[in-house]
Amino acid sequence: MPHVLIIGGGFAGLNAAKGLGGVRGVEVTLVDRTNHHLFQPLLYQVAMAGLSPADIAAPIRSMLSRYSNICVLQGELRSLDLARNVAVADFGELTFDYLILACGARHSYFGHDDWEEFAPGLKTLEQATEIRRRVLSAYEEAERTKSPDDRKRLLTFVVVGGGPTGVELAGAIGEMSRFTLAKDFRNIDPTLARVILVEAGARILPMFSEQQAARATRDLEHLGVQVWTNSPVTNIDAEGVECGNESIRTATVLWAAGVRASPIGAAACPDVDRQGRVIVEPDLSIKGHKNVFVAGDQACFTHQTGKPLPGTAPVAMQQGRYLARTIQRELAGKPRQPFHFIDKGQMATIGRSRAIVEIGRLKMAGFPAWLLWLVIHIYYLTGFQNRLLVVMQWAWSYFSFRRGARLIVSKEWRLRERAAIPPTGSVSQLSGKSPAPPRATEAG
Repeated sequence: MPHVLIIGGGFAGLNAAKGLGGVRGVEVTLVDRTNHHLFQPLLYQVAMAGLSPADIAAPIRSMLSRYSNICVLQGELRSLDLARNVAVADFGELTFDYLILACGARHSYFGHDDWEEFAPGLKTLEQATEIRRRVLSAYEEAERTKSPDDRKRLLTFVVVGGGPTGVELAGAIGEMSRFTLAKDFRNIDPTLARVILVEAGARILPMFSEQQAARATRDLEHLGVQVWTNSPVTNIDAEGVECGNESIRTATVLWAAGVRASPIGAAACPDVDRQGRVIVEPDLSIKGHKNVFVAGDQACFTHQTGKPLPGTAPVAMQQGRYLARTIQRELAGKPRQPFHFIDKGQMATIGRSRAIVEIGRLKMAGFPAWLLWLVIHIYYLTGFQNRLLVVMQWAWSYFSFRRGARLIVSKEWRLRERAAIPPTGSVSQLSGKSPAPPRATEAG
C-alpha cells in the first residue's frame, strides 16, 4: 500500500490529507509539531482580543478522525533522506512513497534576529497571545505610572510592515484604543494612544491597486493610525524603534514586515529563492525527485505568471487539493497535469466596518467590502464546529464595541511563594496568643 507522508497541518497539508482521506489503497500520515490546525487569516483577532484561540483553531485529529486511512502524529521533522525515502522526526523514522512538505513560513528580520525579542511576529497562537499580553499590559502599566514620559512611551504602539497583517493589526489597535477601552480606565485616556504603521516602501498594501491602498490609508488615519511610508527600520531595542534619523520611544513593537520559508525545504532541495522557498516544478514536485512535493508558503511557483504566487490561504488550499488529485491520478496510471491557481481576489480589513476587496476588475471598499470579508472568512472556517459562536461574538463586538478576550495571561505557570513576612505581633493580634518561639531543627 503506497504511503503518503504529509509534513505540516496548515492549509496545504490539511487539504491534501482531506483529499486523500477515504481513498482505498492509500495510507496517509500527517505530522505537525502542534496538535491543531490554525485559521491564520483571523490570528490578528486573537492578538487584538477580539476572539479566543479556540475560535480559530481546531484539533487536527478531530478534523480527520472520520478517515480510517489517515494517521496523525504530533512531532517535528528533523531531517530528510530522499535517497532512501525516509523522513527523520524527533520520535523516529518514517518511510514514504510520496512526501508533501507544507511546513509554512516564519517571520524574517532581514538578518537582525535579535529584534524578535522586542518585536514579536504573528504566525502562531503563542505569538498572538504574547502580543495580546504586551498590548494590554501597556495600558495597565500606563494606568498606574506617574511619569508623563513613561505614560507617553507606554501608549505608543508601532507596527512594522504595511502588508495586510500590518494594516489589520494597526487598525485593530486604533479601534480598540478609541472605542473598546475608552471608558475602562481612570488615570489615562486610551483614545489618545499613538499608533504608528511603519512601511519601508512608497505605500502600504503594494499588492493592491493604488486607489485601494490610498483608501486603506485614509481609513487607518480615521482610526488615528499614523502611516509612515519610505521609512525603513534601522534598529529595534527595548527603548523603541529607529527609522533612519527618526526615533520612536515605545514599549510595544509588532513585526509584520517579512517572512521566510521553513528551513526544512532547503534541506530537501537547495534550489531556493531569496525567501528560502523551494523552486518547484509545474506539478509542485522538486527537481530530481518526482515523489517529493512542496506546497503552501514553502513553495516558489512561477510557472503561471512568471512571479511567485502569494503566500495566502487560497493558494495553499488549492495546492493541497491539487496534490491529492495528482497522487490519485498517478496511482490510477494517469499522467500528471500542471498546477493552475484560480485567483479569487484579495481583501484586507481596516478596523470595524472598513475593508478593501479586489476581485478581478471589481473593487470594493468600506462597509460592503467589510461584510463580504466577514462572510468569506466565516465560510472558510471549514471543520470548525464553533462557526456560529464566532459569528455571534463578532456581532456582539460590532454592536457593543466590546471585546470579550481581553485576558492578560502570564507565561509563568508555577505558583511562586511570596517572600512576605507577617508583621511582628500580627499572630497575637488575630488569635490573642503570643507567637510561639521558633523550633529547633536537626541537622544531619
